[in-house]
Amino acid sequence: MTSQADHANTFRALHIKGDPVTLYNVWDAGSAKAVGDAGAKAIATGSAPVAMANGAADGQQFPLDLALANIGRISSAVDLPVTMDLEGGYSTDPIEAGENFARGIAAGPIGFNFEDQVVGGEGLHDIATQSTRIKAARAACDSTGVPAFINARSDIFLKALKAQIAPTPAMLDEAVTRARAYAEAGADGFFAVGLMDIAMIAEQAKSALNWRD
Repeated sequence: MTSQADHANTFRALHIKGDPVTLYNVWDAGSAKAVGDAGAKAIATGSAPVAMANGAADGQQFPLDLALANIGRISSAVDLPVTMDLEGGYSTDPIEAGENFARGIAAGPIGFNFEDQVVGGEGLHDIATQSTRIKAARAACDSTGVPAFINARSDIFLKALKAQIAPTPAMLDEAVTRARAYAEAGADGFFAVGLMDIAMIAEQAKSALNWRD
């Protein structure tokens, strides 16, 4: 089996401008194996399918210990990079969330989605707060020796979509500001979930290219 660090480096190298990696969400070891056997270059999980497949609701309602055990089985089932949707880190406290990321690395994945919405609450964490949380996650992951890929997710557009509000230039400006701040805090990628306007996606990608080396 390939080492976890090598998988992390492979995953990072798959992010190529003009030829982006396509990620397929799985929910257990069996679905991961099926996707891997079909030719996927990497595997991802979504918190919703993982929770629902285990009889729980999304939004950190699936216990963290069980989520980590599940990602461990997924990571062991395939010789591919595996990235985990860790939602909001299962804590609003930066240090505790960081510890949960380190626990995640120990379970086997090489990266995480980390969202900025207040899970179980209202709205988004402000930029400074979420940046502090990302810094803590970065430090915790780095302490493991695995060059984990932290994909910073922002829920600006998803919340608008759920409210049936069309995306606006102001939303895009905020997304770009968040992307840059999150990159400076240690994130490797930015996921504007819910944004489906092609022109805005292009502008988002063009305007937020200061990812960490």
